[in-house]
Amino acid sequence: MYVIDARGLDCPKPVIKTKEAVDKGSREFAVWVDNDIAASNVTRYLEGQGYDVRREDGDSTIVLNAKLQKESGADSGRSDDYGVLLTSDMIGAESGGLGEVLMKSYLGTLAQKERPPVVVALMNRAVFMATDASSVLSALTELADRGSLILVCGTCVKHFGIMDELKIGVVSNMFEITEAVFGTPKPIVIG
Repeated sequence: MYVIDARGLDCPKPVIKTKEAVDKGSREFAVWVDNDIAASNVTRYLEGQGYDVRREDGDSTIVLNAKLQKESGADSGRSDDYGVLLTSDMIGAESGGLGEVLMKSYLGTLAQKERPPVVVALMNRAVFMATDASSVLSALTELADRGSLILVCGTCVKHFGIMDELKIGVVSNMFEITEAVFGTPKPIVIG
């Protein structure tokens, strides 16, 4: 069986190496990683491509056995789908709380739209919005309840040391965030 050794690689390289195998048409292979976040990221990617993934935890290696179950079809998205990438926990510059109020209003408005965003991705300081201390957590929760995928940058969460404080979202990687947001017909970037 073909093996992709992605142990010791920084995010998003395990997913990128896996994508290379998928792009080459590999129908069955194993991916070796050394941490839960990489395992989760690779698994989500593979499942999205139509693979069945079986996880085996070893002492220092997580083995992800992938087998193609169904070919991924054409994008079923709509032309009015949109994704939002936020890189700050406020809109604009620090202005005595105004930026936070604007962000809360913006996310609250998105949650009330007839078609909320397909994905909302949080990077850099925006990851703080996924914590219990955030004034916009309820708006993000409402977006998730309405079907928006909330992706939270794992590198950013690790950098700020807030993994245990996250209350919403899927810890993700640069590759998945880029594909999810910029794969929509109308990507929006704020920050």
